Amino acid sequence: MEGVGAAQAGSGSAGCGQGRGKVRGETAFQEGRRVTDRLLGQPGRHKADEVLGAGGKLATMKEDVEKARYPKKVRDLAKLEDEAVELGAYAGHHIHGLLQTPEYARALYVMRRPAFTEEEVDRYVSARMARKVVFERVPHAQLTFVQEEVTLRRPLGGRMVLRQQLEHLLEVGRLRHVEIQVMPTDREDHAGMAGSLQLLKLRGGKAFGHSEAQLHNRVITDPHEVQTLDLRYGIIRAQALTPRESLAFIEKVMGEET
Repeated sequence: MEGVGAAQAGSGSAGCGQGRGKVRGETAFQEGRRVTDRLLGQPGRHKADEVLGAGGKLATMKEDVEKARYPKKVRDLAKLEDEAVELGAYAGHHIHGLLQTPEYARALYVMRRPAFTEEEVDRYVSARMARKVVFERVPHAQLTFVQEEVTLRRPLGGRMVLRQQLEHLLEVGRLRHVEIQVMPTDREDHAGMAGSLQLLKLRGGKAFGHSEAQLHNRVITDPHEVQTLDLRYGIIRAQALTPRESLAFIEKVMGEET
């Protein structure tokens, strides 16, 4: 220990010079990182590709880095959603993730127990919103959703959050490649009693399922299980209100609940 102390004391002037050099180096590095961030930002990253002759690799790298921030199970599901030509989902407890507003999604994550940290809440909300690119992709995927009536009435996050969420459903439900249906609470027959589900059909005929439970969130690959989910989802859609009736129903609920 004495040797270390003596060495540090004896190198005081040299250490000061190194310290100044380190500060200058860190400053230069931080400035360089800010410039890089500006170049790789949207739409700047495309300009960086052009300037550096990277052929689109920088834009792809930026997207990969952004996706890496999200949990693996979210990335796996988002990848399938991005490749799907057909996507169908039934949601029984809350508005389906792809249909949620940022405020509604945040309310769900904030009420989670054990509680998430603020940083985790931000990360999960960002990941959920990032999945919405499926609505904008060209050519469009065919997207269908069935929502339980109770999910339209439960004021998660407050009445204003609910109203904004219902308005968003009406907006999305009017897109030509999207159909939203409502399963009324008074239905005497219901094929969705086993819980929420999601089906994803890829180009080439390959299909996957996805399910969430209390402590489990998994992608389903077994063909027989996927077939079962497909059968159930078809019956659920047949039992629900039609898309046109559902939009009118959502407007009615918005007037009653908000």
